[in-house]
Amino acid sequence: MFVALLVTAVLGAAPVDFDAAAAARFAKLALDCVHREYPNKLSHVLNDARDVKAPRQLTPAFYGCYDWHSSVHGHWLLVRLARTFPDAPFAAEARKAVGQSLTAKNLAAELKYLEGPGRVSFERPYGLAWLLQLGTELREWDTPEARQWAKALAPLEAAASARLSAWLPKLTRPIRIGEHDQTAFAFGLVLDWARVAGHAPLEALLTERIETWYAKDRGCPLSWEPNGQDFLSPCLAEADLLRRVMKPEAYATWLRAFLPGDAWPAPEVVSDRSDPKLAHLDGLNLSRAWMLEGMASGLPAGDARRPALEAAARSHRTAGLEAVKGEHYEGGHWLGSFAVYLTTQRGLTP
Repeated sequence: MFVALLVTAVLGAAPVDFDAAAAARFAKLALDCVHREYPNKLSHVLNDARDVKAPRQLTPAFYGCYDWHSSVHGHWLLVRLARTFPDAPFAAEARKAVGQSLTAKNLAAELKYLEGPGRVSFERPYGLAWLLQLGTELREWDTPEARQWAKALAPLEAAASARLSAWLPKLTRPIRIGEHDQTAFAFGLVLDWARVAGHAPLEALLTERIETWYAKDRGCPLSWEPNGQDFLSPCLAEADLLRRVMKPEAYATWLRAFLPGDAWPAPEVVSDRSDPKLAHLDGLNLSRAWMLEGMASGLPAGDARRPALEAAARSHRTAGLEAVKGEHYEGGHWLGSFAVYLTTQRGLTP
């Protein structure tokens, strides 16, 4: 009920049927992978033979779900759903799984790994942004367990924000691709964290970078998208980011120049879901859906573009959610997080 009412309040659209039973399907995907060590795709710099270790030895909190960032947002998924549906049958198992991972000992080892030599660019910006999103969720969840996990996560959270703060002044251009390195999507997650955490310096730095790099953009070539393995839209992610820092009237004017047409993309079709790169397009349908919703929410209530944006969001939502079945681990280890970010309206409720 909470989620359905939230969608209605934010978008003025018909409530979306997302209840505890529907959430259980996504919770199972994360529960099946957060402590599944293999298969595993490491992004790991070997400094010497002592660095040859198993994933759970290297990063004992976030070793599952195929890769580090997917493990991080798999834990975020469990926290988000347990917080949203605290009395659901899956909630106790979700809390148990999170508690097994987010111990002070495990997270101290994660911090040591992050700060090791040769790892200055580790999971930057995508994984670090999701780590801060996990911190956002824990900060807003006022329970004894959540406060304990937030306290344990705090040093790693601080290191992630410090690393991004040091990187942004040195980054001379935004990164406009449809995969992990994209800055627009990551900036949205980090900006939401900075506001919840009360981190005014990082919020100010992000706002300045956003205005410098994006606010003067015009005529984004949406028709050129997507690349064959995108899971994020460069154009729509930028538009979803700018509504976070602009008032509705100013945003309406900017969006008209940035995306001057009124034709929005149709959902993408995945030819082979057992291929981990081709399966990215299922994630693109989900991320497009929440970005289109975000764009609609940033416009004035009477803006004529809202109905078309909302209709495009619904078609992408339907296509994206139908694909989140877990039949192939290539998609099952991460698509649930995208589905939960969409269905719980996380991007609209920082």
